[in-house]
Amino acid sequence: MLPRPNPEARVHTSRFAQLGFGLAILALAAFLGPPLLIQLGALTSKVGFPIHMLGGLFAVFGLLFGLLGIYATRSTTGRAGRGQALFGALSSGAILAVVGASAGPAAGLPAINDITTDPGDPPAFVAAQDALGIDMAYPGDAFASQQRAAYPDLAALRLEKSPTAAFAIVLQAMRDLGWTIVREDPAAGVLEANETSRVFQFVDDVVVRIRPDGSGAVIDVRSRSREGRGDLGANAARIRRLLDAVR
Repeated sequence: MLPRPNPEARVHTSRFAQLGFGLAILALAAFLGPPLLIQLGALTSKVGFPIHMLGGLFAVFGLLFGLLGIYATRSTTGRAGRGQALFGALSSGAILAVVGASAGPAAGLPAINDITTDPGDPPAFVAAQDALGIDMAYPGDAFASQQRAAYPDLAALRLEKSPTAAFAIVLQAMRDLGWTIVREDPAAGVLEANETSRVFQFVDDVVVRIRPDGSGAVIDVRSRSREGRGDLGANAARIRRLLDAVR
């Protein structure tokens, strides 16, 4: 006679491995889906970016449960689910590595999103404020003190050119950078533009002020993000790119 199967001898799949696998799937969907849907026009950045960040949170728990699953499915336990645990840990770890590589350079930067070369007298947004219908005033000392500490290199640029010539140089530099010009006022020496990020389609606004300074001209720049409180250093980098192009 054949022996009767022993129910207790059945191989059980580790619950940790299952959780790690499931969380990794959720993390991948939340992390990779929004950028694609935003590019296709099926999702806005305002909705898609929080979902994308939620993917990073899922990845934290996916990695944790994946590692617990790997331990729980070691050979001495007889539990199944090793492959699921490995998938959960590796996939979640890859997502967190991408997050770390993206956010790492911004570690320690203040959570401010309005940067200028002249915190004491910043250029004012006019076209952007009219278009958005929101207050675009500079936050003042609350941001200025943090900016000076985080970006001490940002300062006005002086050119040995007439204000008219400097205006033309700045305008061409903005066009070369691929920005969308929304205001040209040579008489006031003011230019406004915006730049749209590639992945999440975030729109940031820029205003440039050009004033006479002795025999030359002095250029001040201000860059402001429309979304979020912090900018991971994006606005300061944008100002540097423009000033480098002008130089």
